[in-house]
Amino acid sequence: MSEVSSQLPAEPISAVGVITSINKAPDGYYVVAQTTDGSDADLWKDGLFKSKVTRYLCFTRKAGPDVVVDVKVIDIKDALPEGFTPVEETMDTKEAAMRKRRLCVKISPRAAAETAVYDIQIIAKSKYHLVNYTCIGEINNMGMWYRIGDVPQHQSSQETSSTDNTAAPLNTASRRTTSRPDYEHQSSGNYTLTALDDVPFVVSQKFFENPKETE
Repeated sequence: MSEVSSQLPAEPISAVGVITSINKAPDGYYVVAQTTDGSDADLWKDGLFKSKVTRYLCFTRKAGPDVVVDVKVIDIKDALPEGFTPVEETMDTKEAAMRKRRLCVKISPRAAAETAVYDIQIIAKSKYHLVNYTCIGEINNMGMWYRIGDVPQHQSSQETSSTDNTAAPLNTASRRTTSRPDYEHQSSGNYTLTALDDVPFVVSQKFFENPKETE
């Protein structure tokens, strides 16, 4: 791969691993088989002796509850950074993932992550720097670089449904309140006024004359 896309991938990386062969990647995983200038991106190779042992970085962007928020390459003797998990074994054969160096990954729940790793590239150490990428370590005279981006928070359908159900009664109540007439009465003497009609009426005088006749 001689060029790296300037466009940020749609989804962040959710898992990182190491495999022994470019043909043994798990389903949904992308293998970093070559450096950005087209050279072999074998993480195990020895500069002096040709080895039959090979190791390749792989990762997936398959959507899940977690995302990769940081990656580091450290010396095998260094202490493990806080919050990081080492990639100790290959995914396909359960053999040692690396020698002399250690790949460490930091995972976070997607809902709690503001940024995450979106892409990882390997370049020849002295060639050039990648725009928008950060170097996370060196291994076998190669540089490992990653790209960070913001994590979009997808609202679940359950949350959306809950929000809609909560809002609906409020909107309905609001419509009822604004469309319903005001039935509050105001009284003055023998007259009763309403906001509906303002039509006065008089109480018949027969109710005030000869009260004993009604007994």
